Amino acid sequence: MRWSWQIARVAGIPIRIHATFLLLVLWILLPYFAGRSDLGAAAYDTALVLSVFVCIVLHELGHALTARRYGIRTRDITLLPIGGVARLERMPERPRHEVLVAIAGPAVNVAIAAYLLLVMCLMWQTTPARILALDLPGGFLAPEFRNAFVPRLFAFNLMIVLFNMIPAFPMDGGRVLRALLATRLDYVRATQIAAGFGQGIAVLFAFVGLQAQAPFLFLIALFVFLAAGQESSMAQMRTAFAGVPVSGAMITDFRTLRSDEPLERAMKLLLDGHQQDFPVVGPQEGDPPIGILTRRDLLAALARGALDRPVGEIARRDCGRAHPREYLEDVFQRIEQSGCPALLVVSERGDLMGMVTLENVGELALVQAALERSRGGGRARGRALRKP
Repeated sequence: MRWSWQIARVAGIPIRIHATFLLLVLWILLPYFAGRSDLGAAAYDTALVLSVFVCIVLHELGHALTARRYGIRTRDITLLPIGGVARLERMPERPRHEVLVAIAGPAVNVAIAAYLLLVMCLMWQTTPARILALDLPGGFLAPEFRNAFVPRLFAFNLMIVLFNMIPAFPMDGGRVLRALLATRLDYVRATQIAAGFGQGIAVLFAFVGLQAQAPFLFLIALFVFLAAGQESSMAQMRTAFAGVPVSGAMITDFRTLRSDEPLERAMKLLLDGHQQDFPVVGPQEGDPPIGILTRRDLLAALARGALDRPVGEIARRDCGRAHPREYLEDVFQRIEQSGCPALLVVSERGDLMGMVTLENVGELALVQAALERSRGGGRARGRALRKP
């Protein structure tokens, strides 16, 4: 994720912090700098927020380590002001596995809350029933509990569990709902129903946020609404590409760059508007491809005034490759995982045959949807997409 920095590595998983998270800490410290609170209160609030985010990291590690049991790698965990995001390479294929991965995170917070409840019982020499009895004197809402560090951290963990089990994407409850529906329905239909339910909840959140003048709740509603729609679209795209070979979707009309050519040459091709990402081959005629010069990397190099630098120094060599007989569904997943906008399509002999980009994959999905709606769309789709 852009604008994030790695701060640790746990169980081989990079832990990153997003730049916007630092804004949250500054917002907490703002009353102190403005003279409205003392240093002790600012330190207390900061320590509480950091402890909450430690619990969030443990929550995401619950997802990641459970997914690892099913052969799914986690690329990284990123801390944001609204929580954490564990980027799994893919979702589990079996609904039962998806349920287990989804509930593993909240289960960690339940365990943390149970531990903190035990700590409170020992600290105040009382019983769990007494602490959880909100309507009794000395219960959880009593002043000695309400403002203490451990009870507040306990309450936050319960809130994390309740919030994440709301059946709306991208929360864990939405994935549980989708997995349960997928035991009876096909994956796309299950995702559409779960996403629609999540968007309905987001609209309700937005209404409550506006009525209560709670802008943060409104922002959460907007995030949930967009994430649910994106999840539904991605599921449809993956299913639409099932059985479609890469040869039926790759770009065959493209320009290549030699590794020893200057970036000025790439800039001219970019301005011609023919394409945005360029395969890079070796310096000699007939050399195999070595990587891709992406539009983003090209613009970043130009901003540094590197017009005369050779293309080979900037080209990305980690984007991976595809074979023309591979299925587009698998290649599309690899594009998502690599963080590159394109993959090179290479024959068994190593010859460059084409490119698959996110842009042309999206256009293919639009074309396929139009063909499906047209008369005889199924037959036209078979001829158009499954060419040898």
